[in-house]
Amino acid sequence: MLAAVESPAACAPRTTQAAGTKVLSEDFGNLADSPGWVRINRSIPLGAPWCQGDPDIFPAQAGPPGAYAVASCLSAAHGVGRVDNWLITPTLTLSGPTTLSFFTSRERVDGFDDLLEVRYGSGSGTAAASFDTLLASIGGAVDFPAQWQPWHLDLTVDGTGRFAFRHLGDAARLSHVGLDTVRVVTRLPEPTSRLLLADGLGVLGLLRRQESH
Repeated sequence: MLAAVESPAACAPRTTQAAGTKVLSEDFGNLADSPGWVRINRSIPLGAPWCQGDPDIFPAQAGPPGAYAVASCLSAAHGVGRVDNWLITPTLTLSGPTTLSFFTSRERVDGFDDLLEVRYGSGSGTAAASFDTLLASIGGAVDFPAQWQPWHLDLTVDGTGRFAFRHLGDAARLSHVGLDTVRVVTRLPEPTSRLLLADGLGVLGLLRRQESH
């Protein structure tokens, strides 16, 4: 069950770090060997999938210079065509308030309209239609950040699911975009919620004791 998703307009960077149980931590030291991650390139004509970062274009947000994931105009063959390139997290088991955090950047060249969608889909499927919840659109009509910028997306979800990062647009209008330091954290309900739950269980116990007399 999914509820209370932040709208893309509310996806402003913030500096606070969510506290709770970390269910995913990925720094892309080796994208090809990152367990459970799926790369699906639906670009036409087909080009390169999401790849290991290139420090000659720009360095990683943290760690070794090439330790990030990158997608580019070359997702469509020879940089000509329509880009629709997906990077999908492993299947995660989530329970309650959840924060997805990550960093994005792009090549420091003006005149491009890079767009990165961040989506959520319940279950373990990887079909495009499975990711029917749009959490954020980064870039497009608004300039994509040209230096590493943090993002934090909040949602409340119970069950299994995956997050997807989708680079898309006319290849002629795209440069290189990077993704780094992906974290997913789940948090316990607020103390008032736990207190209400405890009170409810106490009343239920009292009623059961009264019924037994």
